[in-house]
Amino acid sequence: MAKKLTRTRPAAVEQTFAFKAPAASSVILVGDFTHWQKNPISLRKYSGGIWRVNVSLAPGEHRYRFLVDGEWRDDPECQLKIANPFGSQDSVIRVSPA
Repeated sequence: MAKKLTRTRPAAVEQTFAFKAPAASSVILVGDFTHWQKNPISLRKYSGGIWRVNVSLAPGEHRYRFLVDGEWRDDPECQLKIANPFGSQDSVIRVSPA
C-alpha cells in the first residue's frame, strides 16, 4: 500500500507594519503577499499619526510598499530595498520561522 506524503507549511509569523502619515486619510499595505492589489490590507490610524497593522506572513522574503492617499510610498524604516520594474524600489521584509 502506498503511503500518502504530506508536506507541512512553516507556520505563519505575525509581523507589524507601520507608517507615519499624520495628514493621511488612508494607508494601505500592498505586496507580493497580497498579489500586489488583489487583497490590499488597510492600516488603522493611531495617535501621533502612526498607521499600523499586524499581518501573518509565511517565513521567507516578502516585497511590499505603502499606498498613502493613492500614492505609492516607500517604507522609510526599512533598510532593505530592491528595485522594481517601475523605476522605484520595493521594501523587503525577511520573516524567520517561528
